[in-house]
Amino acid sequence: MFASTAIVTTLLCFFSLHPSFGQECTSRQEIQSSLKQIQKFLSAHEASYLQVLRNLKKKINLLQSNTLKQTTKVINSTCTKLDAPLNGRKLGKSHSVGHEVHFLCDPGFELMGSESRICQESLTWSGQQPTCRDVNECVSSPCLNGGTCMDEVNQFSCVCAKGWAGTTCQSPVPTFFVTMTNTSAATSTVNTAAAATLPAATAGPFVRPSRCTIVQGTTHCTCEPGYTISGRDSNTCTDIDECELFHNGQAGRLCLHACVNTPGGYRCSCPAGYNVTRDGRSCKDIDECATRQNNCTKDQMCINTYGGFQCVRVDCPKIPNATYVKTSPMRCERNPCPVENKLCSQTPNTFSYHYLAVVSNLSAPRVMFRVSALRPMGDTLRFALLGGRLARRHFTVQRSERLTGQLMLVSPVQGPATVEAEVEMSELERRVQLGRYITKITMFVSQYEF
Repeated sequence: MFASTAIVTTLLCFFSLHPSFGQECTSRQEIQSSLKQIQKFLSAHEASYLQVLRNLKKKINLLQSNTLKQTTKVINSTCTKLDAPLNGRKLGKSHSVGHEVHFLCDPGFELMGSESRICQESLTWSGQQPTCRDVNECVSSPCLNGGTCMDEVNQFSCVCAKGWAGTTCQSPVPTFFVTMTNTSAATSTVNTAAAATLPAATAGPFVRPSRCTIVQGTTHCTCEPGYTISGRDSNTCTDIDECELFHNGQAGRLCLHACVNTPGGYRCSCPAGYNVTRDGRSCKDIDECATRQNNCTKDQMCINTYGGFQCVRVDCPKIPNATYVKTSPMRCERNPCPVENKLCSQTPNTFSYHYLAVVSNLSAPRVMFRVSALRPMGDTLRFALLGGRLARRHFTVQRSERLTGQLMLVSPVQGPATVEAEVEMSELERRVQLGRYITKITMFVSQYEF
């Protein structure tokens, strides 16, 4: 600073502009030396200024580079796109970290792999890519009375044994018999291709005389419908036990439940809780609840089942830290939780109760019940199966729509039995639970397959 001031004073003196005008100024040689110093001084300042500019430019470039990297990171902070499985669908479009996608299969196919997958912090998906496998409808042996099952896409068909018809070979085909006994075969002129001899039935109390005619020396004896010639005695007709004949023959059983032999015919009977249908062969369940043929009390609900009924009463569960009240005959809701009671908010918001009546050995897989959310509160909806080993043996829970889960029967249940399952629906917002809803399903399985 002092050196620069001296240099400026010398210049002003030289040009007669300094207050010391009139005094002797410095020599020209000193002036040239001062100018050189000024040049050095300016050069040093210029270099310092350029260095500052270079440093500033580096800092600006570094800030721009960091900003670009952060923008790229934000743009690329998503997982790779997932495709829907063949013969299935994918629910959920967001691939950001923490979001879920769900998979479900078309009717007739079952899901193999992860039902839900989450985009993780590592930008990889949890679980395994699912596939949809064709359901073999023939696993449950739906074809009755010796029928052969043919598996098809989302359905099956039955090739019935001789004497049976219907979608599952459940209906016997009526068979007519003509009984003719030829006592003089050597002189017979009757076409033998049109004659058939039915084996003699077991001797019984129902006996009728035969009707015989003689044509050209040949005796022909016949019996009334429902009777047959008894052994070698062409004069006696014995009642045909249709129940035994159809039970042991290729045509199978004549009645859906029980067959009762009658003179010259038969009749079908049904177990208690059923009526015989108009065709006289099948059985129809009696609705004891609708016809008031039950003994349920006023505080109980009557649930009609196949072949009977059940009296049930719904009592709200008693769970520590929470209180539930019944808002309908089959629904309990939790009272508002106090602010200081954090454990209360973790208990289920509602309990719903539902009852199903099914026949024994119901074919599987099939949908038994659906649970849906009317107004979702969060960004994620999850469904889960609760209960013990018996429930997990016969049931599973699958997602059918974005807001709907369904309880699936995966293996037949042999009746009589009562099987319970619980479906949990949870609402979450950024993995934080907003609410839980429990649906309890009780399935009453009949003793019979009808």
